[in-house]
Amino acid sequence: MRILMAATRPNDLLLAPRLTDVEVAAILTPYGFQNCRRADANLQTMAEDPVTRRHLAGLLDVLLGHLADSADPDQALDYFERFAKAGGSTNALLSHLEASPVTMHLLATVFGSSPFLSQILIRNPEYLYWASSPEILERVRDRRDLETESSRMLRPARSPERRLDILRRLKRRELLAIGVRDLLRKATVEETAAALSVLAAVLIEHAHAVCRDSLRRRHGEPRSGFAVLAMGKLGGGELNFSSDVDLIYLCGADSGVTAGTRTGGRASRIPAEHYFLRLAQELTAALSDVTNEGYLFRVDLRLRPEGNAGRIVESFQQCRRYYRGARGQGWERLALIKAAPVAGDKTLGRRFLAMVQPFIYQQSSPTEVFADVRRIKGMIDDKMAQRGQTVRNVKLGTGGIREIEFLIQALQAVFGRKRPAIRERNTVKALGKLLRARLLSSEEHRRLVDAYWFLRDVEHKLQMVEEQQTHTLPADPQEIRRCALRMGYRDSDEAEAQELFLGDYARHTAMVHEVFTRVLAGAQ
Repeated sequence: MRILMAATRPNDLLLAPRLTDVEVAAILTPYGFQNCRRADANLQTMAEDPVTRRHLAGLLDVLLGHLADSADPDQALDYFERFAKAGGSTNALLSHLEASPVTMHLLATVFGSSPFLSQILIRNPEYLYWASSPEILERVRDRRDLETESSRMLRPARSPERRLDILRRLKRRELLAIGVRDLLRKATVEETAAALSVLAAVLIEHAHAVCRDSLRRRHGEPRSGFAVLAMGKLGGGELNFSSDVDLIYLCGADSGVTAGTRTGGRASRIPAEHYFLRLAQELTAALSDVTNEGYLFRVDLRLRPEGNAGRIVESFQQCRRYYRGARGQGWERLALIKAAPVAGDKTLGRRFLAMVQPFIYQQSSPTEVFADVRRIKGMIDDKMAQRGQTVRNVKLGTGGIREIEFLIQALQAVFGRKRPAIRERNTVKALGKLLRARLLSSEEHRRLVDAYWFLRDVEHKLQMVEEQQTHTLPADPQEIRRCALRMGYRDSDEAEAQELFLGDYARHTAMVHEVFTRVLAGAQ
C-alpha cells in the first residue's frame, strides 16, 4: 500500500518514501508532462543508486524546468534516461550538467525536439562534449573546417567501404552540430541551410574521389573528365535538413580509357562510355546505399537531359546537341538556373554552365514563360488538392516555397538574357538582384525574403524530427504545437504558441500567393 503525503517539491519524486499517482501528476503536470507515470518511471530508473538519487534530486527542479521549455517534455525525459544509460555513468553525467547549465539546456532541447538527433547522441554519447564545446556551438563550421576534418579522418583508411563509412559517420556528427545550433537559435535559418549545403558538397566530393580512385585501380585513367553538377537547393547553397540531392553527371569528350597498372597486373581497358556509366552508378550507390553507419544522401537524377528516359551520364557534346536543339523543355530552363559544379572536374562543369546559358536565357516573351510556369504550378496544385495538402504543404502548397522559386526563375528566364546581373542560383540573393533591377518593389522584396526564411525554418523543424523528407504540416494539433515550440514560439497572454505560429504561416503564404499570382498574371 502506497503512503499518502502532501508532495509539493519536485525532489519529493526521488526522496519521499512513496507517492500516489495523483501526487506524481500534481508535481509533473505543471512541467508539461502528459504521461506522468512514465515520466516518474524514467526518473526512478535514472536514480539507480543512493548517491545518484540524491544527486539527481538536487538537480531535478532545474532539469524539469529545461524539459518544460522543450517541444515535448515526455519525449525529452525518455531520451534523457536512455542517454544516461548509454553514457555508462549517470552520476558523471549529472556532475557535468551541474557544472554546465548550457549543456543541460542543449540536451533538453534536442531530446524534446528530434528523435533523429537524440539517437545520434545515444549512439555516440561522446558527441555531447564535442557539440556543446564553444568552438562548435558558437561558430559556423566553414568548408575549410570540414575539408580538414574529413581529410584527417580518411587518412588511415584504405578500402572504399571503410572510407565511405567514415563519411557516413562524419555526416551524422555534423548534422548533430548543425541541428543543435539551429534548435538553440545559435544559427540563422540562412546559416543552417548554407551549413547543410557545404556539408553535402564536401561529402559528395569525397565520395566521388573514393569511387574514382577505386575505378582507376581497376580500369586505368580516362582521357576526359567527369563532373558532378548540383541542381535544386544544393546548387543554390540552400539545402534542407533532409533533402534529396539533385545531380547531373557529365563526362568530357567521347574518348577511350587509357589502361594503367594496378597491384597484381595491368588494369583492364573498357570503353569510355562504360567507364563513365560505371563511375556514375558506383557514385550513386556510394551516396545512397544504407549500411550500419547510415547513408549519405538520397540521389535524384531526374533533372538530367530527357529526365528518366535519358542516360545516367551524358557527354559534353551530347549535352550541347540536346540543349542547343529543340529538345530541351521549359522546366529544364528553370532548373538549370540553379546548376553548379559540386565534384569531379569542375572546369568541365563550368564549361557546361557556359554552354547552357543561351538555352536558359533564350529570347522569350513574358507571356510564353509566365504561362508555362502557371501551367506547371497548376499541375502541382491539382496534386496538392488530391492529397488534401493545398494549405498544409510548406513547399508545394498555396503560397509555399515553390511559388517563391517559380516567381524568381520566371523573371530570370524572361529578363536574364538582356540583364545578366539578375542571374543567380541562390534564392535570397536572386531576390536582391531582382530588387536592384527594379523587377520587384522594396516591399515585395522584404516580404518575400521574410516569408522564404520563415517557410524554410518550418521545413527544417519538420524534417529534423525523424530526418524524413516531409514538407507537410501535421494534422494533429499537438504536433503543430510541437513544431511551433521547436521554432521558438511560446504561449502569450493573447494566444498559445500554435495559434501564433499558424497565424504567421497564414500571413506569409497569403502574401506569397498574392505576389506570385499578380506578377505572373501581368503578361496575360
